[in-house]
Amino acid sequence: MVIYGLKTCDTCRKARTALPGAAFVDVRADGVPADVLARAQARFGAALVNTRSATWRGLGEGERARDPLALLADHPALMKRPLIDADGTLYLGWGADVQRALVG
Repeated sequence: MVIYGLKTCDTCRKARTALPGAAFVDVRADGVPADVLARAQARFGAALVNTRSATWRGLGEGERARDPLALLADHPALMKRPLIDADGTLYLGWGADVQRALVG
């Protein structure tokens, strides 16, 4: 299992604590592999981009209109977090549904 997120994100910290055996990838430092991003975008669509973030608010209209995958490649902190890859199944966020699926 791999958790993609930010080491400073409180929600990512909660997921890491609940899933101690999972590998953690800091998206700001290491990025997200292009194939994982493509699969996540196909599964979650527009929900993959966090339009509530300070990074999003700082972008101009031209930047916001770009392809989501290119935008996330340039601004990895825009990704909704955490993105969890559990044996090929992707989960987004750390809501009750994701917690039930992964923790029990």
